[in-house]
Amino acid sequence: MDTQSDEQIVLLIRKGDKELFGVLIDKYEAKLTRYIKRFLQNEEDITDIVQNVFIKVFVNLQSFDVDRTFNSWIYRIAHNETVTYLKKRGNEKVSFLDFDTVFPHPFAKETADKGTLDKELEDLMTSSLSLIPLKYKEVLVLYYYEELSYQEIADVLHIPIATVGVRLRRGREQLEKHIKKEDHI
Repeated sequence: MDTQSDEQIVLLIRKGDKELFGVLIDKYEAKLTRYIKRFLQNEEDITDIVQNVFIKVFVNLQSFDVDRTFNSWIYRIAHNETVTYLKKRGNEKVSFLDFDTVFPHPFAKETADKGTLDKELEDLMTSSLSLIPLKYKEVLVLYYYEELSYQEIADVLHIPIATVGVRLRRGREQLEKHIKKEDHI
């Protein structure tokens, strides 16, 4: 099965080999869980959303256009499910980005209190991210954590590629501004 693309697996599932759906679950469950964890903290809610994503994928598999990428399609469903959940909850704190991923680490790697500094940076990131609009958070997560290309992000979010670049830049700028303000730099 490793040699077949996701799109080929979908075609086989459509032809009746429903057990192959397990291959897609195995491939995407951890990725989707990681993606959704960037927006939510409650493990049960994350698990529920991932399950809902797979249910929607299975139910709608016949409508998937195999000329497009399955990866973008499943992330789009995960995106929609997460946004729907966030709109219902409205007050969930968002935590997803490691300071070192976006900005150079301001401290030497040999620092004795690295664990303490990492925790402080994580806390700083969490508080700063809660101030950034969702449209910027989701682009940052898809780009830095899910390592999707601009085109894939555009497909997931249904926005032009140029908008992906703009949101990524603005998201980084807002994040940096909030972190500097919070850290009194």
